[in-house]
Amino acid sequence: MRQIFARFRPLALGLVLAAFGLALAPSHGMAQMQAPPGYYKDQKVVYHNDGGAPDNAAYFRMLLTNIRNHVNAVGKDHVEIRVVDHGNGVILFQLASQDADLAKRIDALKAMGVKFLICSNTLAERHIDWHTLYGVKEGDIVPSGVAELARLQGMGYVYIHP
Repeated sequence: MRQIFARFRPLALGLVLAAFGLALAPSHGMAQMQAPPGYYKDQKVVYHNDGGAPDNAAYFRMLLTNIRNHVNAVGKDHVEIRVVDHGNGVILFQLASQDADLAKRIDALKAMGVKFLICSNTLAERHIDWHTLYGVKEGDIVPSGVAELARLQGMGYVYIHP
C-alpha cells in the first residue's frame, strides 16, 4: 500500500497545489494588465492570412481576435495594420458572407482602421469573383499576396503570421 501511495504522491501534491491556487484566484477572472501610456511606440504591422485548415472558421476567429487585441493594446491612432489575404485566407470573406459573427468582426476591425488586402492571383486561380466576397472593394485587391507581404515589409511593416 505504501508503494502505491508513494507512487501517486507527486500527483496528489500537484492536485492539492492546483486546488489551492484556484481557491486564491480572484473570483472575477484573471486581471488584464493595461500598458502604461507611451509603452508601445507607433507600429506598422502586416498580418499574413493564408488560412488555417482544417478548421478555417476557428482560425479566422482567432486571427481577428488577435488583431483586435493588437489594436486595443497599442491604440488605433498608433498602429497601422494591413492583413494580406491569399490562398485559403480568402475563404474568410466567403465565410463572412454567410456568417454574421465573422462579418461583424471584419467590420469592427475596418472601423478601427485595419485594411484587408486580397490577392488577385488567388481570385484568378480559384475563379472567385471579388464581388461575392464580404466587404471587399476593388481597391482592396492587390496583384500578388506574397509580393504585397514583401512590399509592406520593405516599407517598414513588421510581419506577423499567427
